[in-house]
Amino acid sequence: MSLVEIHHVSRSYGHVKAIDDVSLSLEPGTIGLVGNNGAGKSTLLKVLLGLLKPDAGSGTILGFDILHASGALRGRVGYMPESAAIVPVLKGVEFVTLSGDLYGMPHRDARRRAHEVLNYVGLGELRYRRLEEYSTGNLQRLKLAAALVHDPQLLLLDEPTNGLDPTGRLAMLELIEDLIAETGKSVILCTHLLGDVERLCEQVVVLHQGTVARAGKMTTLRAGATNRFELGWQSDTKALLERLRAGGAEVVTGENAGHATITLPNGWGTKQLFQLARETGAVLTHLKPEQEDLERLFFRVTTAEAGARMESTGAAAEEAARGD
Repeated sequence: MSLVEIHHVSRSYGHVKAIDDVSLSLEPGTIGLVGNNGAGKSTLLKVLLGLLKPDAGSGTILGFDILHASGALRGRVGYMPESAAIVPVLKGVEFVTLSGDLYGMPHRDARRRAHEVLNYVGLGELRYRRLEEYSTGNLQRLKLAAALVHDPQLLLLDEPTNGLDPTGRLAMLELIEDLIAETGKSVILCTHLLGDVERLCEQVVVLHQGTVARAGKMTTLRAGATNRFELGWQSDTKALLERLRAGGAEVVTGENAGHATITLPNGWGTKQLFQLARETGAVLTHLKPEQEDLERLFFRVTTAEAGARMESTGAAAEEAARGD
């Protein structure tokens, strides 16, 4: 069974489309939901949870219909919202117990589990402290405990490292990493911090202006950039680099330091590169395929998506002008 299966889902706020004709099929596991601010990440999470009804489209999460099963789904999914979403007068254990009540647990079970998950996230000693006395890092841990109290099958984490200093961010990532390894739960991690996704996730969904720019396994998406190499030399390569640029290659770094990162044009391979080196007399010392990290993947696919949108808009404008 797919973890998430949605088809042509859209949601607007007034005249602003937060998500536009989104279709996704995600397998169980760890999924990173990434995009710039305003890309539609949080809106998509709330639609999956049934907190927001889509304007159009349909789908399922854990086999439950996103349009009609919010109550039934509540016991299977844990949600850690981006905002604090706390009740200041409550103590830590009371807040997590209340979350268990809202997820549909019997109160006694919710109270027992609250103590267990607070110990698990490292807040055992703070369980009786009022929430207004919690630090930002402890509030993030508290929200994670509240999402875990009913032992959900799937966790939706919206910006779990938001507002944390580097030490707190690392501690939160280690906690989530251990949780995934120990329990095998599926996790959808919504964040604009690409390093968090690269560390924790096997699959990634890149949202761009409310649409899906790319989605799939990280290794598969990275395979789309097979023509990027790290190039080193020990002789004058000015002629080689000029020939590469003239042929459509992009020289991206380090030209004057004896090395460069180059992206060959489509249809080119190392054969053409070595041929040019021979013709220009360049002496190459190494040529290594460059592993694409998530940051480069993100910029590659969002840049391509933006270019496609501009072409589409230009074509539409040209068609309208011809019609006039």
